[in-house]
Amino acid sequence: MELALGIENTKDYLSFETNRAAYKLVKDVMLVKEGENVLISADSSTDMRVVEATANAVYAINGNPVVVYYPTAPNACQEPNGIVGGAVSNAEVWIEYAYANLMHTPSWKKALKNGCRYICATGMDVQMIVNTVGKVNYPILVELGECLKRIVENANEIVIKSDNGTHLVAKNEGRKVRHSGQLATQKGYPIMVGGQISWCPIETTINGTLVFDAALWPPYDLGILQDDVKIEFKDGIAVKIEGGKDAEKFKRWLEDLDDTNMYRLAHYSLGFNPGVTKATGRIVEDERIFGCMEFGMGSQGAMIMGECWSAASHTDGVVSSPTIILDGEILEKDGVYLHPEVVGLCKKLGVQGY
Repeated sequence: MELALGIENTKDYLSFETNRAAYKLVKDVMLVKEGENVLISADSSTDMRVVEATANAVYAINGNPVVVYYPTAPNACQEPNGIVGGAVSNAEVWIEYAYANLMHTPSWKKALKNGCRYICATGMDVQMIVNTVGKVNYPILVELGECLKRIVENANEIVIKSDNGTHLVAKNEGRKVRHSGQLATQKGYPIMVGGQISWCPIETTINGTLVFDAALWPPYDLGILQDDVKIEFKDGIAVKIEGGKDAEKFKRWLEDLDDTNMYRLAHYSLGFNPGVTKATGRIVEDERIFGCMEFGMGSQGAMIMGECWSAASHTDGVVSSPTIILDGEILEKDGVYLHPEVVGLCKKLGVQGY
């Protein structure tokens, strides 16, 4: 659903749909129960219509909503001031909408250690919550994620190709896969919006060319890419970045951070949320474009179950229509899944073209 230019900025745009999606997120995904304390964090770049709908949903099921609102930080993954840090690190349930998200910060780590049930929904606006949560059959989406997780974990050699010039080779060697789009059933286990699995192959085996062609964020002045960003990796580390104006912006951002760990490839992710069909500039939505692959650079948390390191920030880029070859067998070709079990679940989800 798209309305005329400008209507999307009004207070009532998709208000019914947003309220229903927020209720679904709170009750069916975060599994909030009566009496639970739910912290909703937002910064000055957050769509407050989503915050209000979420707080109302928590209250409607007799939970206790608390909204923390603060200025947007210069970069994502930066430790907030003490008041914000104290609030989030002691949350029982935490729904993060802040544009400059707090993942990988000391406060975030403390929240998880304390058993917080957390979801990263950075940059969420009304269109995004309707697309990624409201419209989606969540139980089938979770089932698809579990299926893809099992398939990738059973593979060793992983080859990623694309007509855009991507040709990346790596080995899993038993590495586990994180299904981030689960329901919030486990204390201290961070989840993301449904439609993504993530892992990191053995870091030193990652070699070749990766070309982001759909979206890349941060830096803040990127989002939807106007031209491709080509990155050469050797033993898991970016050694060359080429392209047009977007590539130059990305290079300058990395250089300004002055942290060698920012050049490390942090994770591979498969995106498969049927509510997302094109890049929007909202990275949590873009990395779930159905059939895409997303790759992270910078900070790597223990939840990926590979090596773990800190960096000045973390960034994610999207390859829109990859071909994925696992031990010589094609899982996906040009953005379309071919594996019979995956195809069957795509049909159950009602994905166009299956």
